[in-house]
Amino acid sequence: MMKLGDIRKIAVIGGGNMGHGCAMVFAAAGYSVALYSRRLETLQKGIEAMRKDLTFLAEHGLGKLEDVEPTMARVTTTQDMAEAVADADFVLECVAEDMALKQDVFQSLDEMCKPDTILATNTSVMSPTEIGSKARKRDRIIGTHWWNPPFLIPLVEVVQTELTPPWVIDVTMDLHRAIGKHPVHCKKDVPGFVANRLQHALWREALSIVERGIADPATVDESLKYGPGLRLPVLGPCENADMVGLDLTLQIHDYVLKHLEDSHEPSRLLREKVAKGELGFKSGGVGYQTWTPEAQQALRSRLLTYLIKAVKQMKEVQDK
Repeated sequence: MMKLGDIRKIAVIGGGNMGHGCAMVFAAAGYSVALYSRRLETLQKGIEAMRKDLTFLAEHGLGKLEDVEPTMARVTTTQDMAEAVADADFVLECVAEDMALKQDVFQSLDEMCKPDTILATNTSVMSPTEIGSKARKRDRIIGTHWWNPPFLIPLVEVVQTELTPPWVIDVTMDLHRAIGKHPVHCKKDVPGFVANRLQHALWREALSIVERGIADPATVDESLKYGPGLRLPVLGPCENADMVGLDLTLQIHDYVLKHLEDSHEPSRLLREKVAKGELGFKSGGVGYQTWTPEAQQALRSRLLTYLIKAVKQMKEVQDK
């Protein structure tokens, strides 16, 4: 059985935003990384983006400028999947969220890789069990859901299947801790895993409030950002329940839960907006709200600024 110290080479399959971002994190932690994509243009853009992101982080106090090129030197690119995974100890798949494509990739990886190589999928909601169904050695397949942007969000959801042995889980958790991520263990292969189930339960209620005319979209967002959202980085729902008392939590739930959205279908208003082509930033800024190009850029900048500050604070706490 493999241990953390046995991992020397990482292969990342897929060179898009998540793929090259994950490759960059592994390389920054000192691992040799092979990045694969079918398209040369994707690889070239990925390398360019990695260098830009490493420089950006260093300029904001997360890393050093003198480490940028040594990190880049640990990344090789190839359009040959077999070459990418040759002698790899851990493989991370980051291709498009297409079940048939992912199944074919894992069938190929199963044939190409060493018997003890761990094969991980970076899917955000799809079943690792289903993704690996065409492989023969399915017990070494596991989910590792990174969050975007992968070089800033610490969370990685490690999702086991019914076939995953403890050593695969342990090594995968240890590896992600070693590269500075915060892995959490999802013990059952369920749609959405842990964090996306929580996120979309919140979104369902938020969109329902807008659809039912209880509040407009801006008010919904403000209500979360200026209220309970402020506590979430240090006070999760289970901690909050313990803090206020489970008896009070039960009383509140007895009263309010029957009034919350429990539909198993997407919001009617959401479907209508998609049908009209009102997709948000990607459709000229018309979505739940209307966004000018300047407002779009301002929101993206605020998000990056906030994430950088939050990650730096986390590192300062860890270093104490």
